[in-house]
Amino acid sequence: MQERLQKILSQAGIASRRESETIITSGRVAVNGTVVTELGTKADPETDTITVDGKPIAVEEKRVYLLLYKPVGYMTTMKDPEGRPIVTDLLKEVKERVYPVGRLDYNTEGLLLLTNDGAFANMLMHPSHEVDKGYLVRVSGHVSTVQIKKLSEGVKLEDGMTAPAKVAQVSESENNAWISITIHEGRYRQVRRMCEAVGLNVVRLKRARYDFLEIGEMKPGEFRELTSEEVTKLKRKIVAVGTGRGPKKTGVVARRKIAPLR
Repeated sequence: MQERLQKILSQAGIASRRESETIITSGRVAVNGTVVTELGTKADPETDTITVDGKPIAVEEKRVYLLLYKPVGYMTTMKDPEGRPIVTDLLKEVKERVYPVGRLDYNTEGLLLLTNDGAFANMLMHPSHEVDKGYLVRVSGHVSTVQIKKLSEGVKLEDGMTAPAKVAQVSESENNAWISITIHEGRYRQVRRMCEAVGLNVVRLKRARYDFLEIGEMKPGEFRELTSEEVTKLKRKIVAVGTGRGPKKTGVVARRKIAPLR
């Protein structure tokens, strides 16, 4: 995409926009070998060769932070050998190459973060940072207080005991029930396996929350950019947990009323 040269120089860290204007009018900038001195000149940093004093500039890729409502039936990978749809198929208008922060399995829907900021993604996914992830789970039949207690205290899976979780019953009907489960681990298909371990059959699974971020009224397939405030808040919380200033995780057993998924 074409942009004004002074903006391109500023993004490349050459100088401020005001200082970049002086550099341009001084005849120090060339585009594809041709010296440019007019401030209205535009170029595309991805396709044009831009030099300052004969040296090519390197423009840092714009950092992108997206919140996507992943639908059921999409893989949270960059490609699938079986040819199934992948989450980035939903981001055709996003020119930057982004990748998922963690995974949601093929049959799970809900909140998924994507970014091209590798350091940010690694911080969020590192086990020591214990980011809360909240799920709404519909199970067939009824849920007992014993099952809720077991889930909240941690259950034994083939890869070891799970950490305590926050568990609450949301609603119940004749044939099924909704429960909410908040975990901070990131094991493969963890919520499904936890439910299976206590005798619950998962019919539908949706991640509704990631730390303070919520899916809200978004529909499957929709996405939005995180605000700069949201990105900053996530980074600050991660640093706080990493230095031991974050909140401790505890299991909670409760029954509460929350509007269930439709």
